[in-house]
Amino acid sequence: MPRAVFITVALLALALRHAAAAEHVVLIVWDGMRPDFVTAETAPTLSRLAQDGVFFKNNHASYPSSTNVNGAVLATGDYPAHNGVISNHEYRPEVDALAPFDTSDFPGLDVIDSKLNARYLSAPTIAEILQKAGSRTAIAGSKPVAQLADRSRKRESDIGIHSVVVYRGKVLPRTAEPEIVAALGPFPERKTALPNVAEDQWTTRALTEVLWKSGVPKFSLLWLSEPDLTQHETSPGSPASRAAIKSDDENLARVLDALRAKNVLTTTDIIVVSDHGFSTIEQAIDMVANLRAAGFDAVREFKTPAQRGQILVVSLGASVEFYVIGHDTAVTLKLVDFLQRSDFPGVILSREKMDGTFTLAQVHLDSASAPDIIVSSHWNNRPNEFGAEGEVASDLGKGRGQGTHSSLSPHDLHNTLIASGPDFRKGWIDKAPTGNIDVAPTILALLGLKPPQAMDGRILKEALGGITAEPTATSQSLVAHRDLGEAVWRQTLSLTSIRGTTYLLEGNGQRTPNPLPK
Repeated sequence: MPRAVFITVALLALALRHAAAAEHVVLIVWDGMRPDFVTAETAPTLSRLAQDGVFFKNNHASYPSSTNVNGAVLATGDYPAHNGVISNHEYRPEVDALAPFDTSDFPGLDVIDSKLNARYLSAPTIAEILQKAGSRTAIAGSKPVAQLADRSRKRESDIGIHSVVVYRGKVLPRTAEPEIVAALGPFPERKTALPNVAEDQWTTRALTEVLWKSGVPKFSLLWLSEPDLTQHETSPGSPASRAAIKSDDENLARVLDALRAKNVLTTTDIIVVSDHGFSTIEQAIDMVANLRAAGFDAVREFKTPAQRGQILVVSLGASVEFYVIGHDTAVTLKLVDFLQRSDFPGVILSREKMDGTFTLAQVHLDSASAPDIIVSSHWNNRPNEFGAEGEVASDLGKGRGQGTHSSLSPHDLHNTLIASGPDFRKGWIDKAPTGNIDVAPTILALLGLKPPQAMDGRILKEALGGITAEPTATSQSLVAHRDLGEAVWRQTLSLTSIRGTTYLLEGNGQRTPNPLPK
């Protein structure tokens, strides 16, 4: 056998041996957690976990950098275009002809079409793959997004019945709800005071005290609502948001204590990830009002059946979707021209290539139901009053000085990923580009399973024991521009790839005056 082939085989064998070390994997999502807040002061338990395991310092959310998008990415290991969920809210006439819908609202979808779930989340999830292989799973989340991990409403097999899903106090299967309520009481009513301690603590206890009562399954997911909720109402780095992070840290400690009490901590891989980062709002606008003032027939929902040429505007905070009814080319071109002359955009994405835009395909959003235009807001690196860098513009809802996300800003895209356990290297910083898209294939590899179809993400082999070399990354910078006459619109997009998996680093743009003729 040639030496190079022998080394490759040996490394693969070593990786597989390490992948078999853990008997359980626990994935914990800290919603909206920025990696620069992983400190011994604010999050001592998470900080120790990072020191004991692997801190992925170059991790990235998928775009739009929002909850449901990355919930689907974490669950499936596929780009949004391939798993079918491209936004927190989408407009699909077959779901609702008049308004956008929440992509985590499975009960609402069931009312319309019980078969729609499978069509709209079109890739299998970690939990579904494990259940098909004969292993039960446990899912608990303070937000509805948790049910993206295991969406089945019908649970007829023994594995399905015992694979319980808790999502914002609701329970699947319904037969499991009485035991949870008897142990913990009803799901707490959300208070106006922040952070959202009661809901997250109840959800954590539902997992550790009830779903794990008969043993820890091969795969568990805990999705915490903080620090996202508090950062939206205040801003990143605020005293309240730091208290929210502290609350998450205490729930992480509860999970570790429960695993220790069950004598499985040493055979459990623990992965802590956030769905996205966070920014502070520099400029708040009303996109619909601006469009209507410019002569567009723009709405946030329809009162009567949609007409060709109307524009449905869907706000994602620091990104905005534009659905041009009938895909009217003239209206779409006029809309792009308007956007390139306005102050909100950082990057403009279009279904079809147009001057001064990138295509949806270039950011893996080219699904059949995608909008005609998506705009990521402009951003900068200026710090807010608490020293947290990163400002964006935002449409609707929140005001200047509050927090938001979903843009192509690195402060929204760069998120937290930390892993510790028998399979992972000890005290190591992974500087290679990684992403939320890599979590699912890595978890399946740790549990010795192959996905039924190839995933877009990669197995994070460099973070596993025995693999020492970091993978080689290929970087690329895209540029698009358009001459507007008196000015030039120019936008850029930076990305990097490893073995076919692409990570978006940042994207921004600006309008600059053309030099006056001499």
